[in-house]
Amino acid sequence: MKRAIVTGASGGIGRAVAERLMEAGWTVGLVARRRELLEEVAEGRDAVVLPCDVTSPEDVEAAFASFGEGGAPLDFLFNNAGIFTPAAPIDEVSVENWNKAVAVNLTGMFLCARAAFGQMRHQSPQGGRIVNNGSVSADRPREGSVTYTATKHGVTGLTKSLSLDGRPFDIAAGQIDIGNAETEMVATLKARELEAGREVPPTMEVRHVADAVLAMAELPLSANVLFQTIMATKMPLIGRG
Repeated sequence: MKRAIVTGASGGIGRAVAERLMEAGWTVGLVARRRELLEEVAEGRDAVVLPCDVTSPEDVEAAFASFGEGGAPLDFLFNNAGIFTPAAPIDEVSVENWNKAVAVNLTGMFLCARAAFGQMRHQSPQGGRIVNNGSVSADRPREGSVTYTATKHGVTGLTKSLSLDGRPFDIAAGQIDIGNAETEMVATLKARELEAGREVPPTMEVRHVADAVLAMAELPLSANVLFQTIMATKMPLIGRG
């Protein structure tokens, strides 16, 4: 029985990935702030509810320790929790929103990767896999997205460093960059575009993202997808930025 932790598991991409892993026979630790939403995802499934604020070092350490209680292994972390702040040119971005984005999108990913890496390094047998959700914004920005884009570029650096530092310990690290998956958040953005009379961007079903993450998770540790981009086929990614 393989064991994984998924952050941001209460909705959107995180929930879809957690559910897909459980369908494939994994035991999944569900991390997000709201217990009631995690319990909804966990109901009737092989899951462990781990309420946690990923920006809190104490919360993260407690959640990972709880999942590893009794020497239970951690085979996989999908490091997914993230937020958007309101779109604006940089001089209209509040320092508060900058700090929020850094806290969740970068520090939160660091804290969860740190906790997972430590457990994978010291467990027996040694090793595991960490996949970070980078977003296509880790490579190509949208206008008015300085907080999200800067933090997601930081995630790419985190992924590269993890992939190097993990080699002596059989810890593989990779990144999935996702573009326009049909989640509640993207549906809201589409509705706003329609209301403003603008063209609605193409999207893909979120289950395709979940399938892609599962494929990464189930690779042997001797193989690794370092970077993968999955997006709606007609998304205007190439040529933007």
